[in-house]
Amino acid sequence: MSEIESVAVVGGGFMGTGIAEAVAVAGMPVIVRDVDQRSVGRAGERIEASLARAVRGGKLDEDGARAARDRIELTTELETVGGADLVVEAVPEDERLKLDVMGAIDGVVSDHAIVASNTSSIPIAELAQAISDPTRVLGLHFFSPVPVMNLVEVVVALDTSDQTVAGARRFIERLGKRPIETKDRSGFIVNMLLVPYLMAAVRMYEEGFASREDIDNGMKLGCGHPMGPLTLCDFIGLDVLYAVCDSLYEEFKRDEYAPPPLMKRMVASGRLGRKSGRGFYDYG
Repeated sequence: MSEIESVAVVGGGFMGTGIAEAVAVAGMPVIVRDVDQRSVGRAGERIEASLARAVRGGKLDEDGARAARDRIELTTELETVGGADLVVEAVPEDERLKLDVMGAIDGVVSDHAIVASNTSSIPIAELAQAISDPTRVLGLHFFSPVPVMNLVEVVVALDTSDQTVAGARRFIERLGKRPIETKDRSGFIVNMLLVPYLMAAVRMYEEGFASREDIDNGMKLGCGHPMGPLTLCDFIGLDVLYAVCDSLYEEFKRDEYAPPPLMKRMVASGRLGRKSGRGFYDYG
């Protein structure tokens, strides 16, 4: 298996465009594919805005941002991802949807390419069923916002080859990020540890034990966390977090992974956190 020199991302949402930006800034060409022209347009706007923020923050100069932008191709055509050395699935956290997308990728991808999923909780072995050669499949779980966060979980499934893992680790290091390796269990390392903590905070708030501000300030000032658990829930997105909880509970059947009733009602009413303007806090 040769080195990864070109990348395709299937799914142009917040995570997909973040992955594409990180790849482009690292000097590699990247294709971002989404389902229709409207979605592709939004993906382009997201990338433009993120690169502009990087310039304002001094992370990139204007020339660097322009060069990164020029390395990104936006398309609705799935066939264009076929020549990439690495194809990353980055569609919403829905197992049926991800399986369909992985199957579509298998129909166009080259025999040498690595196929990765950016899932945050779905076991890779389940998604690898859709790929004809599961030795080339693994999880690459990036963290949000991708251009800023330096961690990537490399999820090794039962059939993933050592060669695939080694190639993926070199790719992550080339992005300037730190790979950590985990076995293929729902939630991997970070979410298995994080979700029980976040759900404990939600239950505490749901029961009226303490105010949202005091819960968050307790962890910020008492434990040195950069943000409190309820603020972090809003940042992640309550719909995303709910899906992760469901996946963890399905796998382990342990109460600490179960989403509290308040979360279900907030998601049903569209209170998803920062992205919807309202979650545990209001964002105007």
